Amino acid sequence: MALNQAKWFAPSQATPKPVLKVYNSLTRQKDDFFPIYDNLVKWYNCGPTVYDSSHMGHARNYVTQDILRRIMEDYFGYDVHLVMNITDIDDKIIIRARHQYLIDGLKKENPLLNQELIDMSQGAWEKYFKSKILKSIPIEELEAQPSHTPAQWQYVQARVSDPSWLEGMLQRDEKFSMHVATLETSYSAIESARMTMNVGSSSETDAAILIENSKDPLAMVLDEKLKHTVSDPAIFRALASYWEDSFMADMARLRVKPPTTLTRVTDYVEEIVVFVEKVISNGFAYSGEDGNVWFDKTAFDGSTREGMNHMHEYAKLAPWSKGNKALLAEGEGALTSYSSKKSPEDFALWKSSKPGEPSWPSPWGQGRPGWHIECSVMATDILGEQMDIHSGGIDLLFPHHDNELAQSEAYHNNNQWVNYFLHTGHLHIAGLKMSKSLKNFITIDEMLQNWTPRQVRLSFVSQLWNNRLDWNESLQAEVKARETVIDNFFVQTRALVSEWDAAPTPQNGTWKHTKDERNLTAELYRSQHAFRAALCDSFNTPQALQVILDLISYTNVYLKRGRSSTNIDVVRHVAGWITKMLRMFGLGEGPPTEIGWGTAPASGEDVGADKEVVLMPYLRVLSTFRDDVRRRAMAKVSHSEFLELTDRLRDDGLVPLGVALDDQEDGKALVKLMPPSALIKAREEKKAALAAKAAQKAASKAAAEKQALAKLERGKLSPEEMFKPPNVLEGTYSEWDAKGLPTRDGEGEEMSKAQSKKLAKLWEEQAKRHEAWLEHLKKQESGAQEEA
Repeated sequence: MALNQAKWFAPSQATPKPVLKVYNSLTRQKDDFFPIYDNLVKWYNCGPTVYDSSHMGHARNYVTQDILRRIMEDYFGYDVHLVMNITDIDDKIIIRARHQYLIDGLKKENPLLNQELIDMSQGAWEKYFKSKILKSIPIEELEAQPSHTPAQWQYVQARVSDPSWLEGMLQRDEKFSMHVATLETSYSAIESARMTMNVGSSSETDAAILIENSKDPLAMVLDEKLKHTVSDPAIFRALASYWEDSFMADMARLRVKPPTTLTRVTDYVEEIVVFVEKVISNGFAYSGEDGNVWFDKTAFDGSTREGMNHMHEYAKLAPWSKGNKALLAEGEGALTSYSSKKSPEDFALWKSSKPGEPSWPSPWGQGRPGWHIECSVMATDILGEQMDIHSGGIDLLFPHHDNELAQSEAYHNNNQWVNYFLHTGHLHIAGLKMSKSLKNFITIDEMLQNWTPRQVRLSFVSQLWNNRLDWNESLQAEVKARETVIDNFFVQTRALVSEWDAAPTPQNGTWKHTKDERNLTAELYRSQHAFRAALCDSFNTPQALQVILDLISYTNVYLKRGRSSTNIDVVRHVAGWITKMLRMFGLGEGPPTEIGWGTAPASGEDVGADKEVVLMPYLRVLSTFRDDVRRRAMAKVSHSEFLELTDRLRDDGLVPLGVALDDQEDGKALVKLMPPSALIKAREEKKAALAAKAAQKAASKAAAEKQALAKLERGKLSPEEMFKPPNVLEGTYSEWDAKGLPTRDGEGEEMSKAQSKKLAKLWEEQAKRHEAWLEHLKKQESGAQEEA
């Protein structure tokens, strides 16, 4: 007989699982995210141009992109292949390397201060002043001033203190203030060098000091005269290599994961030439007689090819910036020649190299890649003809990323080279865009003097990744407050879990799962759903972080019920999930831990350190405590002395070792491990508070004693003498009785009943005060005799 299969009822979801949406710069809205190939996410992130120290803008972009990558990999479980480039060929690199090389050469040629070097510095200063400062001042304003340079410089120094005048200059040149500061530094150095030469007391460092303080004006002049002599490619590569290493070290300090694939432009020059040739053959680029190759924006925009469903579009990301000459010029660089350019919106794919610039062979002559082409070639080589995600800072939106899209789609003959474009928001310092000219430029090294890497990352997690971020003191205070809340939660829960694991007895907690435990578990479930919903909402990390903080607050309320009534396993589960999520953001340190941030090994720390080295400080404290207990036990001291010993162990012995003993309601201390500096600070603050309280109490006592003594001293005068001169004015009274009470006034008239009654009352009061004073003197005399 055949058995019928029992009916199975397909489950229905009570709460649908959220779908990941990302804000896409290509659509300027949140779009559902779907990778092209199953679970694989192909991702290209624009890397740095390495010619100077990495700064807060780099931190904002690369730490933020790292947070997004970690969410994709460690939370959503995607297999991410992240490619990042290093731009090691660029106009800025060429100029900086050339300047540095020429300045170093000048230092070698002038080991000692000399008049020729001073004159050269003065001439460079004047040329820098005319080219950088005078060009920003309106001609009619200049014509109203004396034409000789010293007078013009004095005029600028006087006017630069006027905020409205300075604002006008900054509108003409945002680097105006920086140029003035450069000239002031150089001017002072030149004057100091002149004085040194006049007194004839120059040292070996004087020449180097003058050159260093005048390096910008000197480099400008030297570059004009000698740039054609700087031809060794190693000069440019050495500068880029140095700053690349510095950048990667800074990223490691900020715990940014290295890319899956790292590429450099210098390794891709041959591939770039081939790429440019194909763009030309596809009809979207042209070469000029000067050796430059330009992308033909006119030919591309609105064109179509066989097999394409739509026309090509230029400036998909920022159509409002089409034709913006300032942005287009900035994208081409300071060394670009435009003689063969057909249209203002065409951009360079290949640049002919001039004397003093690195070069590589090409069909168009010796040259070097344009800036935009590098990313297209390297991304195509690693990721193919289409990718899921392309990311970078919002400042790259136009023209860099729009030019990338155009030349890549021209090469591949497709309509959509990138499916999702993610742009991180601007970083502002105290409300202003970070800029050297505004004197709010902060390097990563400077930032890490006041912020820890975790605090930096926590500040970015606390803000939407694609919004503008204002870096200011209030943000730091907010971040530190949140870090403290999480710190305290981890310290408490880690201590409870550690104690439970050491001895899971009813005194250390409970196995019960009552209504409170069920509510806490339900709150965890709600938090996990809300957390996912936040991250699915285009990586809304501030909302996700708030979910964690709310769960911590809820759990802290549960913990207030007392250790013996706490189900440690439920707490462990909550704290473990919070740990996992925070480490997913990259906020953890060192090896994975069950609960807490973790601890990064100190620089040079041996993870396999000798047990004796680790344990001996603790064992010495324990041994000293044992010795003190034994001595007092043998001396049969009072119980209070043993309590004092336990307090000394807690406050003096264990605090420097990072051990906190937190007395509990059941009489058993909860053991916590915390940074010694934090415990010492808390101990000293407690001591200071107690000392202040004791001082206040002593001061109050002294004031009371002083007040009491003043009151007693009012009784020095005998009541028999209080109404007689000199205690009253001569002639006030003329007769007194045996007690010293007046019977007649100064005129000889008998005192009235009312007067006599009033004086008698005063007499009685003084008699009491006098009696108290005599008693006080008697006690003092008795005390003095006892001491003797």
